[in-house]
Amino acid sequence: MATETFLFTSESVNEGHPDKLCDQVSDAVLDACLQQDPDSKVACETCTKTNMVMVFGEITTKANVDYEKIVRDTCRNIGFVSDDVGLDADKCKVLVNIEQQSPDIAQGVHGHFTKRPEEVGAGDQGHMFGYATDETPELMPLSHVLATKLGARLTEVRKNGTCAWLRPDGKTQVTVEYYNDNGAMSSHHVNLATIHKRRISLIIAGKGSKSGPVVTTDSIKCSLILPPPNSLLQHVAFAFMAMFKDKYKTDENKGVYPYSICNIMSDK
Repeated sequence: MATETFLFTSESVNEGHPDKLCDQVSDAVLDACLQQDPDSKVACETCTKTNMVMVFGEITTKANVDYEKIVRDTCRNIGFVSDDVGLDADKCKVLVNIEQQSPDIAQGVHGHFTKRPEEVGAGDQGHMFGYATDETPELMPLSHVLATKLGARLTEVRKNGTCAWLRPDGKTQVTVEYYNDNGAMSSHHVNLATIHKRRISLIIAGKGSKSGPVVTTDSIKCSLILPPPNSLLQHVAFAFMAMFKDKYKTDENKGVYPYSICNIMSDK
């Protein structure tokens, strides 16, 4: 006999988690290029490890971009301001290895800027999917919404000084119990993993005092697709690495699909 309920867990990482750090650096590079040159062709990747952040990839743009400054500013805004918190934005190594877009790709996409808008091709291939649910006002799964809001709250109290002993790195997990027929029922389990200063005695905080790239290596590669937020949909488990690209990459339009679905549902 089938059970009447089941458990589903969603996880969210804070802005100081290494993969989120890389995500924000790549995003900032893309924004800087597009701000000056809307026709920029950008495929920027970022990786980080102890005392080092590297940006690399293929970028063709008329913009004058100071990549090192973007890296340091992004790290500083997150809160990585000393070795004690896992990375020092002003002292860490910043490596830049940027080349122009491949001539073969340029020819296929825009013909080296000779094609009319209706003739422009895709710069990559991929498949995208997404969905929306009416269990929350955000039209996202309850477990995902709660995990994301808890993580955002951790960042807020760290930056406003309420909990100044917190570090930028951390993650949250929320498990929700669902009825098979009626959807989300109630939160079942909440787990907060947050890095903090030494000699802070809190059960929820554990013993972690090191954080960020000094602990974990991460590479944010290409935002292949926007995966459903810990989706109930069945899909092959693999690592999504988020590289930031220009609009000609089909997977850069990843946000359009779930956004469109949410808007359709909200009109009903």
